[in-house]
Amino acid sequence: MALKSCVSRSYRHLVESGVLPMAALSNYFNLEQITTARKISAAVINISGRQRMLSQRTAFFCMRLVCSQNGVERAKLRVNLLEAIELMEKSHRDLINIGSSINLVSPPSATLKAMYFEPPLYLDKQVRAYIDRIKALVQVPDAELMLENPHLLYIIEAAGGDLLEAFDAVVSQYQQESEIEQFEIDLKQVELYQESCAATAKAEAQAAELDRALCELKQTQAQLLHSEKMSSLGALMASIVHEINNPVSFIYGNLSHAAIYTQDLLHLLCLYQECYPNPCPEITAKIEEIDLGFLVEDLPKVISSMQMGSNRIREIVKSMGNFSRTDNSNMTMCDLHDSIDSTVLILRNRLNSQIDRRDIQVVKNYGKLPPVECYSGQLNQVFMNLITNAIDALDEVSQNQPYAALKILITTELAGPDRVRVRIADTGPGMTPQIKERMFEQFFTTKEIGKGTGLGLSIVYKILVENHRGSLRCESEPCKGTEFIIELPIQQT
Repeated sequence: MALKSCVSRSYRHLVESGVLPMAALSNYFNLEQITTARKISAAVINISGRQRMLSQRTAFFCMRLVCSQNGVERAKLRVNLLEAIELMEKSHRDLINIGSSINLVSPPSATLKAMYFEPPLYLDKQVRAYIDRIKALVQVPDAELMLENPHLLYIIEAAGGDLLEAFDAVVSQYQQESEIEQFEIDLKQVELYQESCAATAKAEAQAAELDRALCELKQTQAQLLHSEKMSSLGALMASIVHEINNPVSFIYGNLSHAAIYTQDLLHLLCLYQECYPNPCPEITAKIEEIDLGFLVEDLPKVISSMQMGSNRIREIVKSMGNFSRTDNSNMTMCDLHDSIDSTVLILRNRLNSQIDRRDIQVVKNYGKLPPVECYSGQLNQVFMNLITNAIDALDEVSQNQPYAALKILITTELAGPDRVRVRIADTGPGMTPQIKERMFEQFFTTKEIGKGTGLGLSIVYKILVENHRGSLRCESEPCKGTEFIIELPIQQT
C-alpha cells in the first residue's frame, strides 16, 4: 500500500504542477480529433479497469481451484482461468501496442509508457509474470494442488499487493489524462466560440458597411439623376431664353417707337379732317368700310396691350434666365426674392385656375434681406420643389373641397445677425406624424405612382443642410396645412 500511495502522489504531482497539462496543451488537435480521443480515452479507462478486475477475479478462481475437491468443478475452473488470462493478455497487448480492437489514434503517453516499462512499477513485467504464473498453476495436476503451491502464493501476493497498486496507478493516470483531454475540448470549444463570435461580429459589420455603401450609392445615383435632369432642363431653358431674347428685345424696343408713330399719324388724320371736313365720296366710303372712328379709338389700346405682352414675355424670359443658372462650382451673392419671384413666375400656369380648381393665391410677405452667399441654381431647385409640393397639396384639397381657399404664403425675414429665414406655407391637408417623420427619406412619397419619385425633399434637405450649412424643418398637422421653414447663413465661412 505504501508503493500505491507513493505512485499516486507522484503522478498527482505531475498533473497539479502543470507539467502534464502543459505537455498536453502544447499539441493542439482539431475538434474532431479531440472528440474522437475523448471516446477512445473512455474505452481505454474501461479496459485498464477491466485488467484490474480480471487480476482480482483470476486470483479468486485460483484459490477456488486449489481448495476445491470436485474434479468437475476443477476442470471448469481451469477453463475459466484460461479464458480470463487470455482476455487479460489480449487487453494488455492492445494497451501497450496500440491494438486495432480499440482503434487508438496515438500511442500511450510517455508517462504511461514509463509506468508500464520503467521503475518503480514495471507493470508490463508484472502482468506477464502474473499471467505466466496462472498458466503454470492451471497445468498443475489435481493431486499436487495445495495451498503451499509457490505459484498460488505468488498470485495471491501480487493480486493483493504490487500488481493491484500498479493497476490502480495506471487507471488513475488514464483518468487524469482523460480529464486533460476534456479540458482541451472545453478550451477548444471556447476558442471556436470566440472565433465564431468574432466572425459573426465581422460579418455583421461588413453587412452594415455594405448597407451603408448601398444607401450612399442609391443617394448618389438619385442625386446624379436629379442633377443631370436639372442640368439638362437648365441648358434647355438657357437655349430657349437665348433664342427668344433677341426677337423679344427687338419687338419691345420698337413698340415704343410704334406707339409714337401711331399717335403722330392719328393726330395728322385729325388735322386732315379739320382742314377738309367734306371728303370726296370715295374717301367717305372707305371711312365707313374701315370704321375709322373705332380704329382711331382702339389702335392705342392695341399698342398698349402689345407693350404689356412684350413686358410680360421679357419678365418670363428673365425669370427663365435666372432659374436656368446651373453654374454651381462657385458660390455667388444671390437675392433670394429674385429667385422666389422667378420660380413663382415659371409656375404661374399651375397657379392659374384649372377646370376642376380655383386660382391658387401666392401671398408674399417679404422682409428686408441682404444678398445671401449660395449656389443660386441649387436654391432655385429648393424653391421649385417646395412650391411645387405646395401646389400638389392644394390640388388634393380642391378635389374634396372645391370652394376651399387655396393659398401659398411666402415669408422672408432675418433670423439673426447672420442668418435669414424663408417660410413657405400652404393651406393644404397637412401631414400625419408618421408621414412627417419619414418625409425626408429618399424614395419615400405619398403621391400616386407616376406622379412622384420621392427624391424632391431628400435633395432639398441635402442642398440646404449639407451644401449650405443651413437647416430645414417642417411644421404640419392634419387639416391644418404645412409650413417649411428654411434658415441659411448670410455668409458661408
